[in-house]
Amino acid sequence: MYKHGSSSSEMLAEIKVKRELMMECANTKGFTSEETIKYSQELDELIYEYQKVAGQSTKKQEEVKLSFKQSILVWPKVIVGF
Repeated sequence: MYKHGSSSSEMLAEIKVKRELMMECANTKGFTSEETIKYSQELDELIYEYQKVAGQSTKKQEEVKLSFKQSILVWPKVIVGF
């Protein structure tokens, strides 16, 4: 599982490895084997954690963009006031 502060590239690498393990297991033991299902569930958790981190990053970027847009709207009013 991810350590606090893992980079998105580390997270994606871990997802890739887990997906490969799951597919290898599915091809050898079957798609409904306990081991394949275990890998699938672990993969789901990894993807969910990645999406949470990626979503937070996107949310922060959107907040910065909104703040910048608001400051642009205020700037002309400040210049005109002089």
